[in-house]
Amino acid sequence: MTTKARSKGKAQILVVEDHPLVSAGLMELIRSQPDLTCSGTVDNTALAKQLVKQCQPDLMLLDLRLKSGDALDLIKSMRVEHPEVKVLVLSQYDELIFAERALRAGASGYIMKENATDEVLRAVRKVLAGELYFSEKVAAALMQRTLREKPTASGRELERLSDRELQVFQLLGASYSSREIAEQFHLSRKTVETHCEKIKHKLSLHNAAELKQFARKWAAEKFPAEP
Repeated sequence: MTTKARSKGKAQILVVEDHPLVSAGLMELIRSQPDLTCSGTVDNTALAKQLVKQCQPDLMLLDLRLKSGDALDLIKSMRVEHPEVKVLVLSQYDELIFAERALRAGASGYIMKENATDEVLRAVRKVLAGELYFSEKVAAALMQRTLREKPTASGRELERLSDRELQVFQLLGASYSSREIAEQFHLSRKTVETHCEKIKHKLSLHNAAELKQFARKWAAEKFPAEP
């Protein structure tokens, strides 16, 4: 965990990211701006809560996929315990699925890690100004939902999954084993298998083989291989 004394007149940004290079890059980017400063970097939800109390940041820049702690639960707790702290999600998770969940949890924006640094800064400043920030693709999808356009079958099915179940499903689609998923989320293998059983029931699948096939087919449609 790294921290810095509060700078007068600058918006304080707390970076919650467990990849050291990404964390260092974000900290450098933020501190290079005349109106922003990085009040600290942490790599898990427990330290994030601790630093929020200590530094009282204006905005939390949060990776949705952490090795320790549930990022969506952290967003929900921030909304209740520290509603003055805005949350901007920076993630590799499929934005068309997770952006809406992050918004419901209490986030004010969602951007993909692949975005250019100028878009990250634009998103940070918009959220600090009290606005929501999402990509045009996400905005269009949310508008379609508002207009009650009929969603795809897979979209309706996946809406039944809890946040954790959806995270497990996405990793199954990326060919992660139960053991690897358990290590990713610091869970027991039995807990992951319980999640898989619930996913199978909600998606009306009969066995583990069908679940893996369905998840990989979904992943292939969402993330087609580069030609």
